[in-house]
Amino acid sequence: MTILFILIISFIASLVRSTLGFGESLVAVPLFLFFLPVDIAVPLSVMLSVIIALIIVIQDHKKIHFYSAKWLIFYAALGVPIGIMILMYGNEVLVKIGLGILIIIYSLYSLQFNSNKTLNEDNKFWLFVCGFLSGIFGGAYGLNGPPLVVYGNLRQWDPKYFRATLQAYFLPVSLISIIGYYAKGLVTSQVNTYFLISIITAMPAIFLGRYLNHQLKDGSFFKYVYCGLIVISLILIISTYTS
Repeated sequence: MTILFILIISFIASLVRSTLGFGESLVAVPLFLFFLPVDIAVPLSVMLSVIIALIIVIQDHKKIHFYSAKWLIFYAALGVPIGIMILMYGNEVLVKIGLGILIIIYSLYSLQFNSNKTLNEDNKFWLFVCGFLSGIFGGAYGLNGPPLVVYGNLRQWDPKYFRATLQAYFLPVSLISIIGYYAKGLVTSQVNTYFLISIITAMPAIFLGRYLNHQLKDGSFFKYVYCGLIVISLILIISTYTS
């Protein structure tokens, strides 16, 4: 049953990530935790993230905004230590629920009121704000995605460029996390076994997600993205409240 659940969850999480460009960890980790300990669930999810990002970068490297990705990664690195401090000393339940509520409110606002604020080219101020916040949120609770969504929306990237550019961000960030897990002995033979099993359903999900992503129209794409953020935030709140 454990193997069956891993196959199903890996497919769903990979499909979400490949279609929207983010969100697989907030789908996978809460579901993995129903039957796996946290020291297996989290490394497994991050290893899955690496393979998804790697395949998408190989597939669609021509669609990556490398300048944007470079600065988002740089500014995120500055925010990660603050996020770790929040993780260590903050009230986990209050912070997670607060972030979930904040993301839901922002997403509902964005769906209800189309903002006229757009960026025709990369802007260092907004790169700093969104990158720095993604580092803080990611360092604390793995919530890198929402600030990146804000920047992609400001730049009005179409679905294909949005998906590809976010993977250029997630790939090095996830690899760094994996190195840390190896150093702490968290990547065990059991984690490696579950990871190899997860690839069986993750691979077709990645290609199906690419197809679905390419079917999304530019005008409606961010509506789907913000709806996805609302669902993911609800999962975060519920999983935090019930843990």
